[in-house]
Amino acid sequence: MFHRTPHHNSINCILSPSMMDSIILNGNSRRRQRALRTLQITSTLNVARVGHDEGARMSRQAMRAERRLKFASPWGRRKALAGNENRTISDAHHTQRIGNQVRAEGEPDTGDPAVDEAYKYMGNTYDFYWQVFARDSIDDAGMALNGTVHYGRDYDNAFWDGRRMNYGDGDGEQFERFTKSVDVIGHELTHGVTQFEAGLIYWDQSGALNESISDVFGSLVKQFVNNQTADRADWLIGAELFVPGAVNGVAIRSMKAPGTAYDDPVLGKDPQPDNMRKYVKTFQDSRGVHINSGIPNKAFYEVSVNLGGYAWEKAGRIWYATLQSPLLRPVSNFQNFARLTIMSAQQLFPGAGGLEVQAVRDGWAQVGINV
Repeated sequence: MFHRTPHHNSINCILSPSMMDSIILNGNSRRRQRALRTLQITSTLNVARVGHDEGARMSRQAMRAERRLKFASPWGRRKALAGNENRTISDAHHTQRIGNQVRAEGEPDTGDPAVDEAYKYMGNTYDFYWQVFARDSIDDAGMALNGTVHYGRDYDNAFWDGRRMNYGDGDGEQFERFTKSVDVIGHELTHGVTQFEAGLIYWDQSGALNESISDVFGSLVKQFVNNQTADRADWLIGAELFVPGAVNGVAIRSMKAPGTAYDDPVLGKDPQPDNMRKYVKTFQDSRGVHINSGIPNKAFYEVSVNLGGYAWEKAGRIWYATLQSPLLRPVSNFQNFARLTIMSAQQLFPGAGGLEVQAVRDGWAQVGINV
């Protein structure tokens, strides 16, 4: 197993490095080379990220301070003044650069599936945040949504780098192009939302919360697009990413049943726990940010199905208000976050012992966290 020292300023990828480790251990020489190249690219990007993160941290602090002064909501929420996407898509031509712009806002389909999927699903994500939460883009101030497709060669990942989205094409043998799943794009853009709202450090439980929040809102984007209620959603992340017939699995993660998304001779078994009793202690994956995120994922699923209806109407509002809470710290752990969700439920749905508050308590209790 390849042990790496996780970086507090890691770029936010959809696939866990532990999945690449499994390919390196179990795959043929071609697959091992691709996995090693994917890890090498990610490692290089992490080093380059350090200086930018300090600037983003300062910008986030300034933005949150301004909100506390200007807006009356206890969580700093405001009504956005605009509601128009501003998307650009660039083509890296299999390099690790931004590349040339190939589609801008309002332009027609190009015929390149990666370009057109990225454009469409980034728009779906914007529409979700705007229509449900009156949030004007990633920073709630109209930030342009910029994406780069055809990133790297056989690159098995997609990531938010603090400024833009980057999508690999996959290797075509195990993984499809990473623009195929609307929830993957919603997940990655939500890393940007978290960057501006809470700045959860990408390490240990705060990092697992960072990943879980992206899974939560990525799944909600998909449910919003498909007009699905909580009981009809599949609660899978990246269900379109596996090449059909190539992997014994249904998705890269399951929020409904963490630990069951895949069980494959090359990729290994889905390592996500669904309860604190099974919490994974590891130095890999920034101390398990993609692994232990299964615990808060499961909690959100339980809250959503218990409340019924569209998950974004109640459970989603509670999680979003918590993300905006000034009490949420960059190093908050699961217990801290769970307590804040109770406070958010009480603020949004007043009444001691109300249905929403009790559903949140029960959801966390299902994963071994009592609040």
